[in-house]
Amino acid sequence: MTGIFCIKKRVWYPNILSWLSHATLTFTNPQDRMSTTPLTAPHAAEFTLPERYATNRSGPGRWLWSHFKPHWALGFMLLGGAITNGALAAYVPIEIGKAFEAIMANPPQTQLLMGFVWTIIISQIIRSVLQFARNFAAEWLGQLFERNIREELYTNLLGKSMTFHSLQSVGDTMARATNDVREINLMFNPGLNLVIGAAFFLVTPIVTGFDIHPALAIIPTAFTLVYFIAIWQYLKELNPVTAKQRNAFGTLNSRLSESLDGIETVKGMGQEKLEVNLFRRNARRFRDAYIHQGYIEARFLPMLLMAIAQAAGLWHSLVLMQAGLITLGDVIAYFGLLALFGFPVFTSLFAYSQVSLGVASARRILDLLNNETDLDQNAEGYSKPMKGGIEFKDVTFAYEGHEPALSKVSFSVKPGLTVAIVGQTGTGKTTLAKLVNRTYDVTRGTVSVDGVDVRDWNLEALRRQISIIEQDIFLFSRTVAENIAFGLPGATRAQVEEAAKQAQAHDFIMEFTNGYDTIVGERGVTLSGGQRQRLALARAFLTDPRILILDDSTSAIDSATEDKIQRAIYAATKGRTTLIITHRLSQIRWADLIVVLRSGKVVASGSHEELLKTSPAYKRIFSE
Repeated sequence: MTGIFCIKKRVWYPNILSWLSHATLTFTNPQDRMSTTPLTAPHAAEFTLPERYATNRSGPGRWLWSHFKPHWALGFMLLGGAITNGALAAYVPIEIGKAFEAIMANPPQTQLLMGFVWTIIISQIIRSVLQFARNFAAEWLGQLFERNIREELYTNLLGKSMTFHSLQSVGDTMARATNDVREINLMFNPGLNLVIGAAFFLVTPIVTGFDIHPALAIIPTAFTLVYFIAIWQYLKELNPVTAKQRNAFGTLNSRLSESLDGIETVKGMGQEKLEVNLFRRNARRFRDAYIHQGYIEARFLPMLLMAIAQAAGLWHSLVLMQAGLITLGDVIAYFGLLALFGFPVFTSLFAYSQVSLGVASARRILDLLNNETDLDQNAEGYSKPMKGGIEFKDVTFAYEGHEPALSKVSFSVKPGLTVAIVGQTGTGKTTLAKLVNRTYDVTRGTVSVDGVDVRDWNLEALRRQISIIEQDIFLFSRTVAENIAFGLPGATRAQVEEAAKQAQAHDFIMEFTNGYDTIVGERGVTLSGGQRQRLALARAFLTDPRILILDDSTSAIDSATEDKIQRAIYAATKGRTTLIITHRLSQIRWADLIVVLRSGKVVASGSHEELLKTSPAYKRIFSE
């Protein structure tokens, strides 16, 4: 976009799959448009930006799976490492049992011991290599997820309409875009990495115990079944708490962001103590959610179940040995196998918590991704060069949940004319201007540019040819030259300087130590109001829009500079349609048409002289 937009802020267990997924839809057909919208209810985006691959947003499980599919090889590596890790871990107690039998033989077969030692060493070296591959794959997978989800979320947020951004807290959005995305990374490693690895430590004692004696599979099987039931109950309690924790963090971050963004107001009114107390209350809610999670983890039942299973398994194996069905070496090997339950039990204490946090975070991110917007980029829409004719026809607009800000507004502007929009504060002047470039869409009626409804225009083509300069100028924490060339990134330094000269900004820029390479503070706080507005004017001149909208853009310009700025604006209006929202009589006088708004309605229109004679509302504006 090359127009100038300075808008004011206003989760390989079956139970895991059951709470990861909530829908039964198919994945995106490759022939479909590459979009990351839910397959059931595709919604419009103000701008559809390039994305790596299509994702399914119908639920957290399907969304995460669609991110996993392109990296299936890493998943195969992780799964293979987990299987071999469980199998080779079981090899050690089996060999120790055989070694004990060799020692207890009559006579002792000590010549066999070194063979057992070397087979254990070799097997564990192989296990270590495969475990490294598994951990590497899990970490790589987690980092890929984090990168791709950040990219998807960022491009999606850029494509949201101003209606969305006006209602969504910036602090909460930042919490989801940073901390929640990070939680998804941690969900894979150590979360799912440990969960998947632990699954095979549950299977191995069953299979190997059955191989020693079929009856020895009873205790491990019973433990595994009860373990899954306990984990299901654990997750049932944990899921709402982790969701509450993530929401509490979002609220905490949101309030912090507001306080820092409005730090000047906080300090100016001496309300630091109030803000600290508000932060403490939000931090306390976040702390309480963490404590509740710890309380649930402290009552983790599988710990007790494992101790009971090991005691029962040892008793059962001794009974079988006394019956002559197995040997003492088998008892030792079997008890070593039961000790393998320690890994899934201890890791489940925090691994499932991490997975639960990841799923809660995925839901929060999906809330943003799936939030519908009323605007559509209309990629196939009208995109011819703009002449600049504007027509409002019976336009009514109301912000969501509010009374109409504009009501049945009708007037037209021929290409190249300058129109002044005047009226008292709160009459809908700024709202009217934002309907031209579709920052918002009309509630009823039509706004047309060159005889084409703005909703039928290709949105990018429409906005490329319209520039809006508002009173509250937004500048990025970049160089002066980069700020001026924001709408035209390929502009040369000469073009940038020429635009600055037209906006009467060149002289003060050259007074900076680094000139055009001077970095301005965030939001341009290192510049005066007049300097920010002149940089915005330079940005507009550089893009050469066909429609220029000045929303009280010279209010912060001092009287000594006003005359120069007025001449620059006057020159800029030549050959382009200009809408000026202002209270300055010096600007209103040379407008080709003046439109007077009162309570969201057009009450008069005409030239300055005509309105002074015929419009009491117009005269009242200049008599106050």
